[in-house]
Amino acid sequence: MCPRKLVLKMGQCQSVTRIVSYVYARPTFYGNLLCYHYTQSTRRNLRLNLRPNLLLLVGVASVSFAAIFIRLADAPPLIIAAYRMGIASLLILPFTYKRVMSSLGGFTRRTIILIILAGVFLSAHFVLWITSLEHTSVASSVVLVTANPVFVAIASYLLWKEKLGRLSILGIIIAICGVIVISQGEFSFGSEVFLGNTLALVAGLLAASYLMVARALRDHIDAVSYLVSVYAVSAVILLVSAVVAGMEFTGYSATTYLMLVLLAVIPQ
Repeated sequence: MCPRKLVLKMGQCQSVTRIVSYVYARPTFYGNLLCYHYTQSTRRNLRLNLRPNLLLLVGVASVSFAAIFIRLADAPPLIIAAYRMGIASLLILPFTYKRVMSSLGGFTRRTIILIILAGVFLSAHFVLWITSLEHTSVASSVVLVTANPVFVAIASYLLWKEKLGRLSILGIIIAICGVIVISQGEFSFGSEVFLGNTLALVAGLLAASYLMVARALRDHIDAVSYLVSVYAVSAVILLVSAVVAGMEFTGYSATTYLMLVLLAVIPQ
């Protein structure tokens, strides 16, 4: 029987139970037919669901390389941060220039102040985190600095009364336990490792502050304009700070320059 006749036969059935019974009574053809349609639908749904998950996986994997590139770059933390933000800003600006320029007219004084504040937070975040890698292990530094979602969740509850679900609370508890476990034995006051862990933790708080500013501005500016504007402000702050501090932008090894470029292209 052809698929059309199958549909007509099914249309004559009075209930889902009868349809299922009808199909199961003729498993050879109809079972394969339904299996085919189910498989096609499942494949389409899987493709749609896998795309954001795949992008998330690529993003997490890319960010994971940041600490490695920083360790391999033989340059002061401020120079590394300045190169990272400077190169990243130059790379994304050509693709977002028109969109950002069209948004500038709608920037209020409050928006500009908050963008500058976010740029300060982001600049300090990178400098402190990069510095922390000189004093503590990569594992401890990364775990502490990436605890910022915990700070964001808590701040969102305190500032905007956003409810925390059971999974969110469980995630916060697990994250805190993970920080304690991975840093166990390293919190010796006055030690170099303690300094590195503290810097990484403060860097995580600064990253959370940067994200909270984005949360405050989400109804007034689109995400792309916010990102590009904050990157540009951060790059200017870091470059000016490096110049004022009398640091050199040249004279480093080829490996260092390669790591700086990779740091701006991949994890950013």
